[in-house]
Amino acid sequence: MSTLKLLLADDHEIVRKGLRSVLEAQRDCEVVGEAADGRQAVTLVKELNPDIVILDISMPLLNGLEATRQILKIRPQTKVLILTMHESDSLIRDVLDAGARGYILKTDAGRDLIAAVESLRRNKTFFTSRVSQMILDGFLKGDSRPSDSQNTGTRLTPRQREIVQLLAEGKSSKEVAVALDLSVKTAETHRANIMRKLDCHSVSEVVRYAIRNKIIEP
Repeated sequence: MSTLKLLLADDHEIVRKGLRSVLEAQRDCEVVGEAADGRQAVTLVKELNPDIVILDISMPLLNGLEATRQILKIRPQTKVLILTMHESDSLIRDVLDAGARGYILKTDAGRDLIAAVESLRRNKTFFTSRVSQMILDGFLKGDSRPSDSQNTGTRLTPRQREIVQLLAEGKSSKEVAVALDLSVKTAETHRANIMRKLDCHSVSEVVRYAIRNKIIEP
């Protein structure tokens, strides 16, 4: 069996080290890189071509959902496993919509991480029992209510969602421009368009929108 190349993305170094220890105890797994934020994860995918990326949802600069979308656009054959402490129905739907192939809770990682990685290696999906039950319950209830970001009037583009996260994290237009390799004028134009689209009149309202739509954590 060929060696499986894995990339870890979590903003807590101690979590990454723990995951690396568990995974590299498997003789056919190699952790080829670690990322401390979503943007770094996307960059490392371009450089390292991992088979599987293990991503946290809540990361600075670019959250796990947006990172998943960008990773799969760059390298569709890479499989994404979400490893998180969150377990809401709406978040699970968002994860599936983004294209992730697995979703496990950090509290279940000790028991399920290796099984999840092996399932993704075999081109299958993997969800822990609690997450699977939540998916089933949501399906049976037929709950498909859209979040704010899914409503036609406020649907943001991927670039706009990136900028919303950066603004909500307190970045200035100049810092947004540097992070996204834009001119300051372009960053300011994006900011103005987003504020108008969301009917937000202050950064604090943008922060509330970002929290409500799980772009950042409160």
